[in-house]
Amino acid sequence: MVHHKIEFDEECKSCKGTGVYVGFAEARGTGVLCLTCKGTGKHHFVYEYEEFVRRKVREGIVRIMQVNPGIRAAGGMSYKDFLDGKVFGPGSEDRGVTCPAWWYQAADSSKKPEWEWCMCNAFRECSHFATKDACWKRWDSEFGNAD
Repeated sequence: MVHHKIEFDEECKSCKGTGVYVGFAEARGTGVLCLTCKGTGKHHFVYEYEEFVRRKVREGIVRIMQVNPGIRAAGGMSYKDFLDGKVFGPGSEDRGVTCPAWWYQAADSSKKPEWEWCMCNAFRECSHFATKDACWKRWDSEFGNAD
């Protein structure tokens, strides 16, 4: 791994290079010394990073999910499959707890269904949520992922 450091002086973004900050609390015609640049008008920018070589392994991980929709979710794929380059496919969603709209709102909005009867803002209150397996079946059919 190679360590890199980028360093330069830039115009202070807070005061636009003036050294004087004017916010909503300052009366008309009044400014304050810019705290970001301490009145100099310039900001010394430093960014350090390690050159990317390859993805590292994270110890202690057994499974990985495409997304967490805000609940204690399950599903996903084995960490080994992920490291081997496999993609998240049908069945890797947490179909037992979420419906397609809930899952794909977080995972990939282009695959979120826009069905006329789908109450997508309060998923658990949707009249179809209790039979979400039928929604998953329809989603599989419409997105070409039928088993």
